[in-house]
Amino acid sequence: MVKHQPLQVYERQLCLSCLTGIYGCRWKRYQRSHDDTTKWEFLWSLILVFTFSLLLVWFYFWWEAHNDFSEFNWFLYNRSGEWSDGTVPILATTAAGFTYIAFLMILALCHIAVGQQLNLHWLHKIGVSAALLTTAIGFISVNQIWGEEWAVIPISLQATGPFLHLGALVAVTALAWLVAGQVARTEKIRFQVVVLLLYLSVLLGLYMAPLSITSPCIMDHANLTPRPDVIGHQGAPMLAPENTILSFQRALQMNVSGLEADVAISFDGVPFLMRDRTLRRTTDVGKVFPARQLDDASSFNWTDLHSLNAGQWFLKDDPFWTVQSMAQREVMLVGNQSVCSLEQLLRLASLHNHTVVFSLRRPPHGHPCYHSWINDTLEVIRLSGIPQHLVMWTPDWDRGQVRQVAPGLQQTSVEKLPPQVLHQQGISSLLLRYSQASPYDIQEFSRSNVSVTLYTVNEPWLFSVLWCSGVSSVSSEAPNILRKVPYPIWLMSPDEYCLIWVAADLISFTVVVGIFVFQKWRLSGMHSYNPEQIMLSAAVRRSSRDVNIMKEKLIFSEVSNGVGSAEDLYMENGFDYYNNEGISH
Repeated sequence: MVKHQPLQVYERQLCLSCLTGIYGCRWKRYQRSHDDTTKWEFLWSLILVFTFSLLLVWFYFWWEAHNDFSEFNWFLYNRSGEWSDGTVPILATTAAGFTYIAFLMILALCHIAVGQQLNLHWLHKIGVSAALLTTAIGFISVNQIWGEEWAVIPISLQATGPFLHLGALVAVTALAWLVAGQVARTEKIRFQVVVLLLYLSVLLGLYMAPLSITSPCIMDHANLTPRPDVIGHQGAPMLAPENTILSFQRALQMNVSGLEADVAISFDGVPFLMRDRTLRRTTDVGKVFPARQLDDASSFNWTDLHSLNAGQWFLKDDPFWTVQSMAQREVMLVGNQSVCSLEQLLRLASLHNHTVVFSLRRPPHGHPCYHSWINDTLEVIRLSGIPQHLVMWTPDWDRGQVRQVAPGLQQTSVEKLPPQVLHQQGISSLLLRYSQASPYDIQEFSRSNVSVTLYTVNEPWLFSVLWCSGVSSVSSEAPNILRKVPYPIWLMSPDEYCLIWVAADLISFTVVVGIFVFQKWRLSGMHSYNPEQIMLSAAVRRSSRDVNIMKEKLIFSEVSNGVGSAEDLYMENGFDYYNNEGISH
């Protein structure tokens, strides 16, 4: 055992050198210090903690916003006019920045654990400042161009809250080792009291946090409503080009209960499916009609529209990263798609007895159908032969006239109104963004016999939360993914959650008390002081003969304690062992 002691000490010193070297470029032993961290460095430690917390929120936001990445890219396209996946650089830089700051946080905690003075190197300070600045700019930018997406955080916490609470409880419980060590080492009563109060306040807050955690998935299993119907938003746009016949056929293969589309009206009065104002993104209009590629899609007649290719863009842009997994036959089918008319969609839905919901865009001023667009659409519905009860009618214009012409249509509002107002207007269903209806709203509408369809729901966690909330149907761009969710991801009764909460708190409290007792016992007899080391720490920034003498005394003191050979320690600390002179660098 004694024989291997110098090697073990050397390994510990090597680890300590790496720790202080990477964090503060203090590779030599005499550069380290056990003194209290200076106020300036303490300020930088607080900045590091704040940056880590901000990046953690930023990282969590983008992790949960994955449900709406397609929407975000569409916003960017409308602003720039060019299609690209803007989430890729954001996710890459976020992952890199979070990893870097988290690594610095771990190094800082290790410094505290071994009692080393915190001294962040200036290069790291620049890195922390850059991470803080870019993250702040990111928050501001998202708030300006995509502010409604912040609602995903409180909604996602309904799915992740109980698990994040347990994770935070484990982390804070583990921090008891560092806190207990700091309290045991210091002799300043005020410092001990402040540290203990802060730590215990955080710990107590976590113990009581479940009182503020609400989730529709914490419910009795018997109260779970039937699985919500899934409506294919633009068909199945992850598997085929949006708003094409192939996309709707793929959605039907995923067992959807309905189909949703975006409808515009051509110059000659034919309703057709198109999400964008122009044809640039989803057709080859730039190749066929290069002079008209920026024109409104409604300015084209149906013959010209039907001649355009509506599939090649999907193979080129691969908006959902699914093209590489397609078979060659599927690629050929995708590449030969054309613009789809509303009548084609209605006939397909009628054939399979499925619901159809569509948003209808009014043509611009000067368009031949500017005043007749409602009647033109109703005529197409009549000619298609689809039963009226299968069509969810969303336009608010001339609802009275629409009810007279087609009384069987499901009158649907895209505006959140009180149930009493909806009944007065003859509206029986709502089509809202998922962030517009809380679990309470959904239950209130359900009690008033108003069905609620929420869009766009692509992630299993969001589908599970809305399922537990009691929603009747959701509109999704990913019916192929939701098809694999036959039951909510997690569901537990209030009694089960209460048991987990109490058990976790008791275990955490026991571990924390044990850590404090052990640390107090372990460090109670380890307070020893080396006068030369104290003087050296105070004079670490000076270069003089006295400082060198103190270094020599410290080295010989460590040699006598079995740390290593005199030659090794001299060379490590920058001395020529044979000439007893400082080595110039």
